Amino acid sequence: MAKVAVIMGSDSDWNIMQAAVNILKELGISYRTTVVSAHRTPERMYEFAKNAATEGFNVIIAGAGGAAHLPGMVASMTTLPVIGVPIKSSNSIDGWDSILSILQMPNGIPVATVALNGAKNAGLLAARILSVSDTQLSETLAQYNLNMKEAVLKKAAIVEQNNL
Repeated sequence: MAKVAVIMGSDSDWNIMQAAVNILKELGISYRTTVVSAHRTPERMYEFAKNAATEGFNVIIAGAGGAAHLPGMVASMTTLPVIGVPIKSSNSIDGWDSILSILQMPNGIPVATVALNGAKNAGLLAARILSVSDTQLSETLAQYNLNMKEAVLKKAAIVEQNNL
């Protein structure tokens, strides 16, 4: 069973949401992707959110642009953690509409929100949530962090050596 659902309001969001899928793949986390529009397919969104836990998902990553109601509406119908990815879409107001729609949730309906177009961090946050009860994943994340550190130190050495 897939542990993470990666949903988006439109297939045009895929170019951003693919970063979440890529990091989930890299970390060996099972996932499933689909399009669920809060505005154009509200019944589909309702069914998805109501059944997500029984379908075996542990975390939902929801990306949306424009008015970006998808993450909040899904969070209102499940107790699973929902991570919202605001997307700067073609009809966006520089992404601020998406950011604020996901970030400014009312009390009682939490949605973790990452940066504009920050799907990779959404995938990493989902991994961290899952790692609380998965020691192997926790070790994989520790190695991922160590690899990032080593990459930065190598780049720093090159910069210092070349006096850039």
